[in-house]
Amino acid sequence: MTTRTATVILKTPAEIEQMRRAGVLAAEALREVVRAVRPGVTGTQLNAIAERYIRARGGTPSFLGYRGFPASICISVNEEVVHGIPDGMPLPDGALVSLDLGAVVGGFHGDVAVTVPVGQVEPRLHRLVAVTREALYRAIEVARPGKRLGDVGVAVQQYVEAAGLSVVRDFAGHGIGRSLHEEPQIPNFGEPGTGTVLRD
Repeated sequence: MTTRTATVILKTPAEIEQMRRAGVLAAEALREVVRAVRPGVTGTQLNAIAERYIRARGGTPSFLGYRGFPASICISVNEEVVHGIPDGMPLPDGALVSLDLGAVVGGFHGDVAVTVPVGQVEPRLHRLVAVTREALYRAIEVARPGKRLGDVGVAVQQYVEAAGLSVVRDFAGHGIGRSLHEEPQIPNFGEPGTGTVLRD
């Protein structure tokens, strides 16, 4: 049995600045896509908005061609958790849509995602989005030098479970840099005091 040890690639201040630029471009592109979300719009149309926005500002879509992925954005509707492929199906009124995209600037990736309502959604779906957003904020509060990744994951898990919901255990957040997916893996659950120690 082999044991795999995660190697986190530390970044220089200049590399972090380049990553920030990539993240800003990805976030701005995502904002443009979110503005276009409405009942009847298709994933193909949203994908075109994302790709056009990123390329017009000198970036390259991170997802296009990554491990064979055929689009610039992942679009997941309702129960589809992640990595949905955009298509020509109109988004239905009352759905939740998760949008995930990345941009490369100067050799570094930025990767962003958000879940938004399509038209008029049930109160339980608004609550799901609100609980998820607050769980993210709680994780960000915990993610400080000296803390461990388990502390971050458990902050998410405890808040979500206290709200009567559950976390997805099959997928995790991840590091980023010159590669779209780098170590460390950052699950939305954990044990306090375990995992990689965070540092400046």
